[in-house]
Amino acid sequence: MAEVKREVFGRMPPEEGGEEVEKFVLQSDSVRVEILSLGCIIAALETKGRDGRFADVVLGFDTLEGYTRKHPFFGAVVGRVANRIAKGRFTVEGKEYQLFLNNGPNSLHGGAKGFDKVLWSPQVVPNGVCFFRLSPDGEEGYPGELKVWVTYTLHGSELAINYRAQSSKTTPVNLTNHAYFNLAGQGSPDIYDHEISIAADSYLPVDDTKIPTGEVAAVQGTAFDLRQPVELGKHLRKFHLDGFDHNFCLPPGRARRLVARAHHPPTGRTVEVHSTQPGLQFYTGNNLDGSLKGKGATTYPKHSAFCLETQHWPDAVNQPHFPSTLLAPGEEYNHTTWFCFGTA
Repeated sequence: MAEVKREVFGRMPPEEGGEEVEKFVLQSDSVRVEILSLGCIIAALETKGRDGRFADVVLGFDTLEGYTRKHPFFGAVVGRVANRIAKGRFTVEGKEYQLFLNNGPNSLHGGAKGFDKVLWSPQVVPNGVCFFRLSPDGEEGYPGELKVWVTYTLHGSELAINYRAQSSKTTPVNLTNHAYFNLAGQGSPDIYDHEISIAADSYLPVDDTKIPTGEVAAVQGTAFDLRQPVELGKHLRKFHLDGFDHNFCLPPGRARRLVARAHHPPTGRTVEVHSTQPGLQFYTGNNLDGSLKGKGATTYPKHSAFCLETQHWPDAVNQPHFPSTLLAPGEEYNHTTWFCFGTA
């Protein structure tokens, strides 16, 4: 059983309504997680190393003020559609929709005010907390009134995130969590000594604006073959890569399966990611630049964290041969991702 505590974290700025933001602390013998009602943000996640000591392994801020300013989606649930939609444009049932462009020529992670920037209604559940919000018809340009539930539960060393949604009109939906991990402890300067593996035989090549080209390419013989663990720093140097920000195509099926593993040999910390989703965005914090002051006044330079975002494939609403992200009235979007922490 996980203990669940509820406390006030702060208040939104007056110009944003001044409402109370709550923090929920989920704690087991081996993991402690702090989650905010703003954006369902994972604000802290403490897990043990080989020496038995806890360290906070996710990037973020000590105060609410950090999260209400511009930041790169630290720990947040992003939507209505995570990742990129080309030119912020798509057509559903013969009608064209135009979204706000917030990532060069594209729409990213829900637009100008996505799910990461709004307050959710929380309810404590056994071993966790369930957040609900109603996204109005037309919010950020998307069709349909969307009811969304995001439930975090902690069982021992396993944090589960379940996403559910129902819509009044056919709409694209793609929800994920955007936690930035550094298993050495947040504030450590880089992730080069981490070992990463991803259980994917193929990936999506992208254009210079990070939109998939439409090709589903085999990883065999490329820098994207992470089926066996690689030491990240050595791997980036070997292939002259600036980093990863790509969707890996996971084995088909809706069953829970192991999709990725990260290991930090110096501390022994590991995280295994299990999911029911068809894709995984592996991102190595390429756009972090040291300008943000995070927890404990530490800075977050380039490659100081990685993200393992389980998802549907980017721009799927415009690419008919990709797994569909469309949710019709009467259907339910329902996906779960599990983060399993341990030592090795």
